[in-house]
Amino acid sequence: MKRFLFLIIALVLCFNLTGCGEKEETDVLNVYNWGEYISDGSEGSMDVNEAFKEYYKEKYGRNLELNYTTYASNEDMYNKIKSGGVNYDVIFPSDYMIAKMIDEDMLYKLDFSNIPNFKYIDDKYKNVYYDKSGEYTVPYFCGYVGIIYNQSLISDKLSDWDCLWNEKYSGQILQFNNPRDAFGTAMYSKQIDVNTTDRQEWEESAKLLKQQKPLVQSYVMDEIFNKMKNGSAAIAPYYAGDFLSMYCDNEDLAFFYPQSGTNVFIDAMCIPKCSKNKTIAEEYINFFLTEEIAVANAEWVCYASPNTLVKDNPDYIESMTEIHEDAIEILYPTSPVPSTFYEKLDFETTDILNSLWEELKIENSVEPWVYIFSGILVLSLVLLMTIRYAKRKIRERYY
Repeated sequence: MKRFLFLIIALVLCFNLTGCGEKEETDVLNVYNWGEYISDGSEGSMDVNEAFKEYYKEKYGRNLELNYTTYASNEDMYNKIKSGGVNYDVIFPSDYMIAKMIDEDMLYKLDFSNIPNFKYIDDKYKNVYYDKSGEYTVPYFCGYVGIIYNQSLISDKLSDWDCLWNEKYSGQILQFNNPRDAFGTAMYSKQIDVNTTDRQEWEESAKLLKQQKPLVQSYVMDEIFNKMKNGSAAIAPYYAGDFLSMYCDNEDLAFFYPQSGTNVFIDAMCIPKCSKNKTIAEEYINFFLTEEIAVANAEWVCYASPNTLVKDNPDYIESMTEIHEDAIEILYPTSPVPSTFYEKLDFETTDILNSLWEELKIENSVEPWVYIFSGILVLSLVLLMTIRYAKRKIRERYY
């Protein structure tokens, strides 16, 4: 009996203390990024998240559980973090949203001693308006918004935003499914300051979007890729780098920067205050600035990189040129593109923007066929009830 008890105790100790072997420790990192915004191992690309896990294991001797999820817009990301109950460690917001999150004390200041590769970021992308002190962000990608169109469906020579309001292309036009970019298309078209605080100018822009709405096939974000690739839509405003991704699958696509001006943006890596693993997050950010990883991401995403190791890399230049002969000029234009940043709007203006956007999306949101079907259904019911009533009266009269 004693031997049996001794054996049981030994087995319990074996499993509890050692698991009958060395138990490997596991750390956790939660990353929240835009869709289609990282080299993920598909189509022969490098899986940079897997590469980081291997690097982390080799450096620290610990496993890393890396949870990677995506969002479709800055507003979606902000609302989810603001609502609480999440613990993302690295996020990739755009400039105006970064400014908003800094003002609302939602971001940690970075410890740049953990991010030595920050030295490779081009100085012109440091200490910009949304992070003047340069304490909260590391630039990830940058670029401009332009217009993508299908030359097999549109033979006209296009040059400005007005093409998105051309009735000739009704049902073939896509529009941004986020308020800042959608309003931007209207405001740039009429030379309205995209950072205005004048309510009348926002309402004027909303009227333009309402005029456009009957022409719009769909309001999109990531859905644009399939629609433009397969030719189900003909024209859309979107980011320059994404044009190159789409062009890989449809060489009928073309791109231009509107002559009346457009948005210039910087997306940056940040650590939100809901993070539980700030040091690991800084390690991840630093890893993304190494040449191999930064080039892999740039080649896959096709956006302009603020990392000097990327722009001057001959393999990267060759890779981009193979996609499109003008890729480098599109991403890093030598001729100035008239452009402005979306700056953080004050609370009152943000409320105006959101209200006008909700009104736009709700108004006439039901397709015409729904009304037609509903009308037919109501008339059918009325007719059926009339017939039944008439039959009942006949029975009462003769029986």
